[in-house]
Amino acid sequence: MSAQDQIDYQRIAKAIEYIRSNFKLQPNLDEVAEKVNLSPAHFQKIFTDWAGTSPKKFLQFISLEHAKNLLKEEKATLFDAALETGLSSTSRLHDLFVNIEGMSPAEYKNGGKNLKINYSFSESPFGEIMTASTEKGVCYMAFAENKENALRDLVNKFPNASFFETKDEFQINALSIFHKDWTELNTIKLHLKGTDFQLKVWESLLTIPLGKLSTYGKLAEKIGSAKASRAVGTAIGSNPVAFLIPCHRVIQSTGKIGGYMWGSDRKQMMIGWESSKVYSDDLN
Repeated sequence: MSAQDQIDYQRIAKAIEYIRSNFKLQPNLDEVAEKVNLSPAHFQKIFTDWAGTSPKKFLQFISLEHAKNLLKEEKATLFDAALETGLSSTSRLHDLFVNIEGMSPAEYKNGGKNLKINYSFSESPFGEIMTASTEKGVCYMAFAENKENALRDLVNKFPNASFFETKDEFQINALSIFHKDWTELNTIKLHLKGTDFQLKVWESLLTIPLGKLSTYGKLAEKIGSAKASRAVGTAIGSNPVAFLIPCHRVIQSTGKIGGYMWGSDRKQMMIGWESSKVYSDDLN
């Protein structure tokens, strides 16, 4: 990520935080632009580039009251709940289907011994991202504020593996999710390191459709462990594949956005970006 990109990202993150803290006041474009020391026109452009939607629409997307309404009616998309348009869905994008193949107990136990892991850094709408893969599929995907730290985190997950900085077909296919119509993507293969319970939770996350939200409690019920919402939350927090496994679509039962491994501002950007895609599909 270039120095200017870093500056732009920090400004948009600051703007998102301001909107989140002041959504009840419905700040207009000029007010938010002033907070990040940009002209309204320039702010509008870079915000749209990073968040995938305008500041005005994003303000509507993240309103807590609208999120609560969404949770009450699971069939409603985030955009529907936010704008109360009543749009019926005739051509919704279906969520990406991802095959998950858990690593064997031996692979899990020995820290990836004999695994050859390719990794690379790429740009995404939400900042630089590291993607890593084995010969079976993507094993790791994380937003990388610092390349050295990101590589260290990857090595810590697979301390006995061999690492090669190269971009392979698994990674290219996974990264295309940011740039193509999701319905046209080939199946993305994941090769994950996790317990049976974690894999079960991660698979359940894939059932949350684009533009919709769920809660920890609802996911616990879905996997047959209604009283295990805390354990579900821990498993979600251990998700090794950013964005592809959409843990960003899980919020608190109160309607609050909640925390996120890669930052709550980034989580809100993702929700808004996905909602804008659903809305665009409704209009086509």
